[in-house]
Amino acid sequence: MAEYDAIVVGSGVNSLACAALLARADWRVCVLERNDWLGGAIKTEELTEPEFLHDTFSAWHPLWVGGAAHAELGDELARRGLEYLNTELPTATAFPDGGSAFLLRTADANVDELGPEWPGVLERFFPTADLAFGVLGTELWSPAGFALAAKAVRRLGRAGGLAFLGEVLQSSRAWLETTFASERAHGVLAPWVLHTGLGPDQAASGFMTQVIAVAAQEGGMPVPRGGGAKLADALVRLIRDHGGVCETDRDVERVLVRSGRAVGVRLTDGETIEAERAVVANVTPTQLHERLLADADVASPVVEGARRFRYGRSEMQIHYALSEPPRWDGDERLAGTAIVHVTPGLDGVSRAVNEAERGLLPAEATIVVGQPLTLDPSRAPEGRGLLWIQLQELPWHIKGDAAGELDAGNGGWTDELRERYADRIQARLARHIPNLESSILKRVALGPHDLQRANVNLRHGDPYGGSLALDQNFLWRPFGSSPGHTTPVERLWQIGASTWPGPGLGAGSGMIVARKLLEPPLTQRAVARARALVQR
Repeated sequence: MAEYDAIVVGSGVNSLACAALLARADWRVCVLERNDWLGGAIKTEELTEPEFLHDTFSAWHPLWVGGAAHAELGDELARRGLEYLNTELPTATAFPDGGSAFLLRTADANVDELGPEWPGVLERFFPTADLAFGVLGTELWSPAGFALAAKAVRRLGRAGGLAFLGEVLQSSRAWLETTFASERAHGVLAPWVLHTGLGPDQAASGFMTQVIAVAAQEGGMPVPRGGGAKLADALVRLIRDHGGVCETDRDVERVLVRSGRAVGVRLTDGETIEAERAVVANVTPTQLHERLLADADVASPVVEGARRFRYGRSEMQIHYALSEPPRWDGDERLAGTAIVHVTPGLDGVSRAVNEAERGLLPAEATIVVGQPLTLDPSRAPEGRGLLWIQLQELPWHIKGDAAGELDAGNGGWTDELRERYADRIQARLARHIPNLESSILKRVALGPHDLQRANVNLRHGDPYGGSLALDQNFLWRPFGSSPGHTTPVERLWQIGASTWPGPGLGAGSGMIVARKLLEPPLTQRAVARARALVQR
C-alpha cells in the first residue's frame, strides 16, 4: 500500500486548503514544501526590526474571508487560533494634488465618495452576483462550468447571457468611463485591477474591478491578528489534527509516473514517497513540465504550450519600520485606511502598466501603501509605524527608465538598481507623508530577483502565476492545450495561481480539486441519481 492517499507539492494557501479538506475526509495526506516555512507566499517575520511583524509577501485576506474555503473551514480554523480583524476604511487613493477618494463599507457612504452612479452599480451587480462569483469558483472546462453557463442562459435568456459575457470581458477603462462621471471614482477603483494581475485596458479587467469594489464594500479588508502566517498555521494544525503530514525543506524533483499515472514523487535527496490516489502540484507550468514531468511521456502540444507560457509584470516590495505612525497630508482618514493607492488616477495606472510592459521602469508607478497597524496594532511596538509597499508595474527585463534617471545596465535586476528605484518611490511617498523619511528606522526592499529567489513560483518576480491575458485566463488557464486542473498524467492535478481562478488568497483552485477528488465514483453517483428519480 502507498504511504499516502495524496501528496501535495508546495504549501501555498491552495495546497493547505486542499490538504485540509482531504484530511478531514480521512485521506492520508502529505504536504511537501521546499522552503523552510509553510504557507508559500504567506509569511510573517521580523523583517526589519525586532517586534515589527511584516507580511513579507501577501498581506490582505478579503478573498479568503469571502471565499468558499473559509466558509467551509473557518469555524475549525478559529478553534485553532485564527482571528480576523476588519476595518470601516478598506481603501483609498491619494492623488498628486493632495486630494483623495475612498471606497467605504456602506452604499450611502460610497455615493458621497464615488458619485450618484454607485447605487446603479449595485442594482446591476447583485442580481447576477451568484453567476459572477460562480465563475470565480467553478472549474470552467467541466460539466460544472457548462451547467453554470446553462444557468445563466436560463435566467437571462440567450441575448442576456451574451450581454453578461460581454460585460465580463469589458476593460476596466471602458466600464469606469461609461459608468462614473467622476475621475476621482476612476482613480479609487482602477488601481485594484493591478491586484488581479491585469491592467485597466485589458479584457476582463472591468469585471474584476466590479467584483473587487463590491467585495471591499461588503467584506472590508480583513487580516489575521498577528500576521498572515496565522492562516497558514491554523490550516497546518487542522491537517495535522486529522493525521496529515506537513514538512518543510523537502524539495520535490520529479513526479513518478507509471503506465501514465502519477504514483508518487522523488525528492532531490533521492527519497521516493508514494501516493495511492493523487499527486497535487501547486506549481507553475514551467515547473510542472520542465522539472516535475521532465522524464514523463507528455504530448508535444502540451509541452510546447508550457514552454510558451508567458509570465506577467514583475513586482517589488518595500517594508518600513517607523519610529512613529505615518502622518498623511490631506484627509485625516488616510492615516486609518488599510490600503492607500498613490497614483494620478486611471490614466496614471494605464501609463505605468504600458511603460512596464514595454520594458521601462515607470516614471510614476502606482504605489500600494498597506497600513496593517490600522487593523492590528499588535504587529509593532506601541507608538511605532509599519508600512507594506507593493509595486506591481515593473518589467523583468529592463530596457530603460521612462523618467530618464536610472541606468538599466545590462537589463537585469541588481540590488543597486532595486535600492535606487526604491529611493524614487520613497521620495514620491514623502510628498504625501511628510514625516516618512524622518521616522525611518529601517527599510527593506525586495526586487523581482529577490522574490524569484525566495519562491520558485514567483518566476520573474510575477506574483500572479503568469500573465492573465485572455488566452491564459478563464477557460484557457493555464494555457489552451492544457486547460483546467487535470494534466496529461492521470491522477496528477495542478493548482495554484497559474490555474483558474488565478491568483489571490481565495484558495479557489485548491477547493475545486479537493471537491473533485472527494466526489463519489461515477457509478455510485449514477446509482444515487437513479434512486432519486425512482423516489420521485
